[in-house]
Amino acid sequence: MGEKHKYREKKEKRIKVLVTGGTGFVGERLRLVKPDWVYMSSKDVNFISYEDTLTFLEREAPDAIVHLAARVGGIQDNAKHPADFYDANILINTNVVRASKAAGIKRLLACLSTCAFPDEVEYPFDESSIMSGPPAETNLAYGFTKRALYVQIMAYRKQYGLDYSCFSPTNLYGPEDNFDPETSHFIPAALKKFREAKGEALEFWGTGDTIRQFLFIDDLCRAIPELLDKHHSDTPVIISPDETINIQEMASLCKEVVGSNSSFSFNGYLPGQFRKDAVNDELKKLLPSFEFTPYKDGLRATYEWYICSNEYIQRLQEEI
Repeated sequence: MGEKHKYREKKEKRIKVLVTGGTGFVGERLRLVKPDWVYMSSKDVNFISYEDTLTFLEREAPDAIVHLAARVGGIQDNAKHPADFYDANILINTNVVRASKAAGIKRLLACLSTCAFPDEVEYPFDESSIMSGPPAETNLAYGFTKRALYVQIMAYRKQYGLDYSCFSPTNLYGPEDNFDPETSHFIPAALKKFREAKGEALEFWGTGDTIRQFLFIDDLCRAIPELLDKHHSDTPVIISPDETINIQEMASLCKEVVGSNSSFSFNGYLPGQFRKDAVNDELKKLLPSFEFTPYKDGLRATYEWYICSNEYIQRLQEEI
């Protein structure tokens, strides 16, 4: 790892950057940072089909691609639908990378996930750990599709000399997040539950002891344009905040931000990976002055967005 191709020192001016998954969680927030980029969704092209993908990319002819498109979900959704996650993501990733090369696109920056990293590894892990063992059982299918994307990109770099690279964010949260209790991740689910509990006791999955790094979505969106310009190695750069936290502590912060008086406990079911914390040394080498949003500030912004969007939907329903 660490190999670098001899790309031209002079930075090329990119006229057109295409973002796959442009209407997803990351894409919607990235649009606020880079409104001049082109954002597409599954309504524009079916990435499950290689022919459709190639036709679309040849027609759009972008100078660079930021690949965000994926099927994502929380631990419950992953546990119930592993085949759906595997089929969708392995096809999306394979087709986007393969068609990008065929369409003559010379720059691609793809989003992995720290779910691709092993469950049993020395913590905190770094980029060199990615192939050291299988991902956690609770998201095995999704994790392997992200690892396969990494392997595919490395293969295309080696065989074709392409400036394709990838990055691996930790657990994301923030405004525009998914608050559906069946498919959401922990933070939006907890904020929603505390808001609606009205003093009733709450129960969460897992043990509360699992250790995580939660990445505020706007921090990732600030980093992506810089990585597009500066990250040209084969390293799957980890984007993780400096702070680690266990789920019980995060639940307490969510409770505090909401202002809830509800008690909460954990049922021990599907606790997931015990630790999933990583170092961000490679990111800091590329972006030495980058700063992360403190958890409490990020949670407040997320909750305020949820309240505003929820009240807006309620007004629309009343008008109908």
